[in-house]
Amino acid sequence: MPVPDGLEGERVDAALARMFGFSRTKAAELAAGGKVSLDGSVAGKSERVHGGAWLEVEMPAAAAPIQIVAEPVEGMEIVHDDDDVVVIMKPVGVAAHPSPGWTGTTVIGGLAAAGYRISTSGAAERQGIVHRLDVGTSGLMVVAKSERAYTRLKQQFRDRVVDKRYHALVQGHPDPMSGTIDAPIGRHPTHDYKWAVTADGKPSVTHYDLIEAFRSASLLDIKLETGRTHQIRVHMSAHRHPCVGDLTYGADPVMAKRLGLTRQWLHAKRLGFEHPADGEWVEFESDYPDDLRHALDTVRADSR
Repeated sequence: MPVPDGLEGERVDAALARMFGFSRTKAAELAAGGKVSLDGSVAGKSERVHGGAWLEVEMPAAAAPIQIVAEPVEGMEIVHDDDDVVVIMKPVGVAAHPSPGWTGTTVIGGLAAAGYRISTSGAAERQGIVHRLDVGTSGLMVVAKSERAYTRLKQQFRDRVVDKRYHALVQGHPDPMSGTIDAPIGRHPTHDYKWAVTADGKPSVTHYDLIEAFRSASLLDIKLETGRTHQIRVHMSAHRHPCVGDLTYGADPVMAKRLGLTRQWLHAKRLGFEHPADGEWVEFESDYPDDLRHALDTVRADSR
């Protein structure tokens, strides 16, 4: 088919994603596998397309539907439960929902195993999910149980009404101690599994305040105004204060090993939203998991 004029100048992977609804990662995989050509020549993922160019794509075979496996999740706690929502404390190493290639436990599967009925809105494998946490991030999540809860909570997230507060232990001492990072985030130009501050990324805003300063690190309270993938990790790394233990985004591996961390020190500490049943404001809070608590205690002791 011809490339639409509206995609003039887009990268091949971005153009494919917009035209066919692929993820950028899947589009990049097709290009890397020689499955994409422009005007008869094989095109790499970073080449630019031009309106009217003849695009040929060898489409992947249809994948089997992703199944939700009801499997108990060790360490997942129910913080609140009513007819419309269930608020959980997600442990590290657990995905929000099933996805291609993921073989571990999920929040949805854990709730199903515990007998919870959730909203049927959304894609089959993401029913009830109105927001997500990274596999490597622990903390609070709200899942919709009713259809009205799904609709109203999704709207609150779109309108940025939800108050999402994270605590992050970052390397060094941010200057200023409280501030706002307003920098667009997009796919990393060379590593598809990472994100980065890029000129053509989506608007991303992170507010932070110092809770406690240590000799080699700072504990921050972080409020997200937007909810991009890896937003806190990318913004703090770009600010040259990566989350302690976050080796993907430039953290010191020696420090991580000394503190016994195998993931980023990042926890979704508080969550507030208008309850979908009556519009009343509700807030929830969770404690640090043992691995983060141990690392924080060690950093604090080293600073005395």
